[in-house]
Amino acid sequence: MSYTNITRIGTDHTIWQKGFGFYKDELDIMESRLSEVALKNTTFEARQGVEHFQNQFIVQRNNIDELKHEVNLYVEKLGKDAQQHGGRMETAMIAEHTALHEKYEDFERVMNILRHEFNEYLSKWM
Repeated sequence: MSYTNITRIGTDHTIWQKGFGFYKDELDIMESRLSEVALKNTTFEARQGVEHFQNQFIVQRNNIDELKHEVNLYVEKLGKDAQQHGGRMETAMIAEHTALHEKYEDFERVMNILRHEFNEYLSKWM
């Protein structure tokens, strides 16, 4: 097996964990604003949007929880591997890190699209 210095991975997992907190807070804010729209607008079209965004917020919360769990498992595995190999890790773990990085970036893209769509919805119904 091949090993590399653990610092090669960097601090992405710390940034991701903070990002999860940020996005959960953002979902809380969007849900609050959605409640305002639901109270002020009772048309069928407005209600459809409320339901759509409620569902999207639930899905994204689940995505955060699942991705956060994956990151936590990876960090735990990384720590054990580094402990066993004197601060070094198997180079195969870099591929796992890269996959998590891509998942996190995909999640951020989805959140940005959702935020944009939600802001358009708000501009129509607020």
